[in-house]
Amino acid sequence: MQKILIVEDEKAISGVLHSILSDELTNYEFVIAEDGLEGYKQVEKEDFALVISDIKMPKLSGTELLKQSLALKPETTFIMISGHADIDSAVSCLKEGAYDFISKPIDINRLITSVKNALAKETLKKENKNLQTENKTLKKKVNKKYQMIGESPALQKIQDMIEKVAVSDARVLITGPNGAGKELVAHAIHNQSERARGPMIEVNCAAIPSELIESELFGHVKGSFTGAIKDKQGKFEQATGGTIFLDEIGDMSLIAQAKVLRALQESKVSPVGSDKEIKVDVRVLAATNKNMQKEIEEGKFREDLYHRLSVIEIYVPPLDERKEDIKLLVEHFSGMIADEHGTAVKKFDAAAIEALKALSWTGNIRELRNVVERLIILGGNTVSKEDVANFVRK
Repeated sequence: MQKILIVEDEKAISGVLHSILSDELTNYEFVIAEDGLEGYKQVEKEDFALVISDIKMPKLSGTELLKQSLALKPETTFIMISGHADIDSAVSCLKEGAYDFISKPIDINRLITSVKNALAKETLKKENKNLQTENKTLKKKVNKKYQMIGESPALQKIQDMIEKVAVSDARVLITGPNGAGKELVAHAIHNQSERARGPMIEVNCAAIPSELIESELFGHVKGSFTGAIKDKQGKFEQATGGTIFLDEIGDMSLIAQAKVLRALQESKVSPVGSDKEIKVDVRVLAATNKNMQKEIEEGKFREDLYHRLSVIEIYVPPLDERKEDIKLLVEHFSGMIADEHGTAVKKFDAAAIEALKALSWTGNIRELRNVVERLIILGGNTVSKEDVANFVRK
């Protein structure tokens, strides 16, 4: 139960305050101190949801109690009680950080309102603090999800490039097969950039029908097409101040490519059905599993857009080209899967790791993760070479 401290040297007043407030605030416990020094000792000893203090008291004044308490515990909320002759002191207390002051003789309704408002503010402050803690925890989980695991020369080369390009606003085209980790590279670039506090908006160009891709990227106005029942903000506008990641850019229609090219050239977008131009400030990262030179030669991708997107190009090799990373990846996935399932981390013996290295991973890291989960579920207490042979079909 949260506590409220009443610091008042006149027992009659502290008794009335306690009686009235305890009837109104049944979920709080009350502590009474008879002078400022005793009040400070109470503040030292525990945290209070609220401190109600007289200003003129022996041993330690309410003003000094406020200053010393806030120096020790800055989050403490104070309401000061003052006689009419102490108005200047009361104003000084507000400047020092008191929430409110109540004049004597005390207006009971005014006191109750002030106390409830102060406690509501304190509750909101704690909720915001808890939310910030939850956000930090969530961000750590997200960052862990997008960790790049491995020590191979191929991965080290990628990480070196990320470190160099992240500090700039240069556009990056990330190439490589499906499941190799292109999305991880995009997140690493964003997280290490000056835009890390801004949004990271992802668009899977292959998953959006060609007739809707413009609306998804640039937004639309109500009535611009059948089903447009209200205005919609596009992904470019949502990413302002941060990064937009155009995954599977090679699957984008030529019409949408032309619009993206204009957005990159002018840093402006026009929602579908509108003549209005919206200024956007985004860094563009793109990824594809296609051979872009071949796509250009076949007329499926605009060469001018390709050159706009590929100021820097990062190639993510298939897992078969960095099998030395399999051991670390298996350990990483084992920990993640144990967290998800709420179980102990299951170990893989050396022979099981070598058996996994001997396989061909056409589905790359994504396939390896699925296999690790299968072996954890179906394998023995320690996953063995025999488990790999029994439960991994190649």
